[in-house]
Amino acid sequence: MAYENSVATPLRQLPNALTIVRFAAIPLFVVLLVRDQDGPSWPAGIVFGLAAITDQLDGWLARRWRVESAFGKVADPLADRLMIDVSVVLLVAYDRLPWVALVILLRDLLLVGGYKLVVPRGYEFEVSRLGKAATWGLYASLALVLVTERGTWWPLALFWVSLALAVVAAGQYVLKARREVRR
Repeated sequence: MAYENSVATPLRQLPNALTIVRFAAIPLFVVLLVRDQDGPSWPAGIVFGLAAITDQLDGWLARRWRVESAFGKVADPLADRLMIDVSVVLLVAYDRLPWVALVILLRDLLLVGGYKLVVPRGYEFEVSRLGKAATWGLYASLALVLVTERGTWWPLALFWVSLALAVVAAGQYVLKARREVRR
């Protein structure tokens, strides 16, 4: 069935609108977390969780309705990276995550910088299943860190597993880019 023909024009913009909402949620998330920096922050956790849900929803709608866009292919993962990175920085600053968690920033800088280098040379970036699983795990673990008491071990364990998956996924992206980039 040709969904793109059956989806009303305003709805065709919904996936990108959800991505923009995710960008806009970042300052709200920061304000809510700063307000509750000493302990669990259900308001920040809810905003963060809603951002995670929109991440899943926008991509699913775009694929289902066949309205994927160049904007969405870049903006969607960037919105995820920014939300996750801001969360990690604040949680490290408030001693809810150890400073080593900042390695996620290096991973994301590598990916964003690498993206700018390889796309003009013919590389077509697509998020891998492992990358998606890592992002889901990071969203889930960070949301759980946000809403639990400082030092609760199990959200931290989930974070470390998800971070390891994210690093492995980054390695896969680098290897794929090396194979596919036109010299």
